[in-house]
Amino acid sequence: MIHAKRLQSLMLGASLLTAAIPSWAVVDSQGGPAVLQLNFQPPVTQIAEQIYDLHTLMLIICLVIFVAVFGVMFYSMLKHRKSLGHKSASFHESTAVEIAWTIVPFVIVIGMALPATKTVVAMKDTSNADLTIKATGMQWKWGYDYLKGEGEGIAFLSNLATPREQITDASLKKNDNYLIEVDNPVVVPVNKKVRIVTTANDVIHSWTIPAFGVKQDAIPGFVRDTWFKAEKIGTYRGQCVELCGKDHAFMPIVVNVVSDADYTKWVDEKKKEMAAKADDPNKTWTIDELKQRGEKVYTANCVVCHQATGKGVPGAFPALDGDPTVNGPKGPQINTVLNGKNAMPAWKSVLSDTEIAAVITYTRNSWSNKPQENIVQPADVLAARK
Repeated sequence: MIHAKRLQSLMLGASLLTAAIPSWAVVDSQGGPAVLQLNFQPPVTQIAEQIYDLHTLMLIICLVIFVAVFGVMFYSMLKHRKSLGHKSASFHESTAVEIAWTIVPFVIVIGMALPATKTVVAMKDTSNADLTIKATGMQWKWGYDYLKGEGEGIAFLSNLATPREQITDASLKKNDNYLIEVDNPVVVPVNKKVRIVTTANDVIHSWTIPAFGVKQDAIPGFVRDTWFKAEKIGTYRGQCVELCGKDHAFMPIVVNVVSDADYTKWVDEKKKEMAAKADDPNKTWTIDELKQRGEKVYTANCVVCHQATGKGVPGAFPALDGDPTVNGPKGPQINTVLNGKNAMPAWKSVLSDTEIAAVITYTRNSWSNKPQENIVQPADVLAARK
């Protein structure tokens, strides 16, 4: 009777616990991982397909070796055991065995190395690219610059699009592409060779798209490159796969592969968008206008490192609240934002003169900061570029 009551109590507790845990349907991510996925993502480039085939080939070879070795071993153990009257042979050396176990592994290794070498060499051939894009890793986002080909001159930042509330509150429902969605995806045309040039502003990052068979480290002070040629229109997702700090998990990569016509349309729209954001650098803004716009720029690009309170991250990113540079003459702060300093990336190729002027003005008039020069105009930033 006691055991029955205890069992009922346990069952009731389990049902209450189950009810307390939110239950949401998990679906496959478009261009990303799938539910119960056991193998690689479906390849959409020739390199990724070769990697997939190599992976399968290596598994088959290993399986054949496993079956052969353990088959012979267990056969010998069972058929030549002492209980059947067998006695162990006594010999010191066997030239035939020595030759066999040298030649056979050598042939196996060569058989595995030849196709692998062919694929590795092809992975490094970035020549004759139709499009060249620079991917700059920074804590914790990606910056993209279209350097060559259609779309040359386009530049933007790509940030995590998953709302912070979903990350901090476990009770909230997660998006289908939770932590692998961005506000500004990379867009490329289908069946075009795209060269990706990687570098970093602070620490080592890594640009990776599994469906493309691409993984290239982005190292500060170095320029590395890789390439892909997507053969299927769609959205493909990856992440930074090099441990790069506390928000390493929040650096997704999204590439939209579109038709040639859609790509041309995107390029036109993106250039119009950039031109609209550029504004007139000679326009004189009021301090309230700059602060309002600067707050948006700060939230989108600076808050991760310097925090909404301006206190920064101790030991990693300096506080802007009470900072001597922020409270001093405006020239040094303009130069720092334009060209970067230490872990601070250079924003001159990403933000417009107006955006830089706005975010500097916002920081100079926020928290406890009270500098004498409390407003920066776009013309000040334009002059500092020269």
